[in-house]
Amino acid sequence: MKKLINDPNDVVVEALRGIEAAHPELRIDHQHKIIYRGDAPKRGKVGIISGGGSGHEPLHGGFVGLGMLDAACAGEIFTSPVPEQMQAATKLVDGGAGVLHVVKNYTGDVMNFEMAAELAAAETGARVVSVVTDDDVAVQDSTWTAGRRGVGVTVLLEKIAGAAAEQGRDLDQVAEVARTVNANGRSMGVALTSCTVPAAGKPTFELGETEMELGVGIHGEPGRQRLPLARASEIAELLVEPILADLPFSKGDPVIAFVNGLGGTPLIELYVMFNEVSRILGRHGVVIARSLVGSYITSLEMAGSSVTLLKADDELLSLWDAPVNTAALRWGI
Repeated sequence: MKKLINDPNDVVVEALRGIEAAHPELRIDHQHKIIYRGDAPKRGKVGIISGGGSGHEPLHGGFVGLGMLDAACAGEIFTSPVPEQMQAATKLVDGGAGVLHVVKNYTGDVMNFEMAAELAAAETGARVVSVVTDDDVAVQDSTWTAGRRGVGVTVLLEKIAGAAAEQGRDLDQVAEVARTVNANGRSMGVALTSCTVPAAGKPTFELGETEMELGVGIHGEPGRQRLPLARASEIAELLVEPILADLPFSKGDPVIAFVNGLGGTPLIELYVMFNEVSRILGRHGVVIARSLVGSYITSLEMAGSSVTLLKADDELLSLWDAPVNTAALRWGI
């Protein structure tokens, strides 16, 4: 294992110190491992928090700031944050308009966020609404998951719901926007290599030099099948066609197309993949209205890519275009 770390047990703690040093506009609650906006809580604004196991950076801490999240809870590597972290984050961002929890559909995340919402309501009376993302079409149930996994659409949801909250919409309206994004987004990924959790010191799973895992989860969970390594054009077909089949897209439908890197894939290869995705969508008559290309929801150093497509009407596109200023996403400022 070759990693730029000191002690495997201190990776999350030291990374949070690095975020604090690099981004003085953010604040860190080191006791609870929370990254939050320096201007939180904003009076009268719906607070939005998310979180999950570390190792998926920039998700979620990289998306804290104007137009996205108000706070993010960092669990240990690939381990859900505990309820006390989420409860503390809820209190930090509650400006009196309620708090939205954005939760990826993993058993630990869902359970712990539910407990946190109950604790926050009992302690302060805060109104909390949760929206769970479950956009992965690869498998129905998998390791750590009942139902579909929450993956790439989480990034798009945090941006769009964050813009709605920034506009001053109330909690029910912001939650409805979030649910609309989740209902209209689908994702699927492929791994070319495993990743290595620092504390484990060895690859999470074995994948041969000429193999790929189709439909892999962001923690290395098994996918649909293991196949011989293929050309980018073939891999794109294997990712995009199941998405189009799962949520039927009609000719002329505008989409936000998101090609994501899993941590170990260079940007040049992601653009090769986006070219193939664009070609396939063009063949189906699906219109790319907006795009996002880069490593935004990763799995440590795993090589591979995921594709997310979101059906987007004028309202969602307007919210996508709204100003955002975070460590990982920034435009319109």
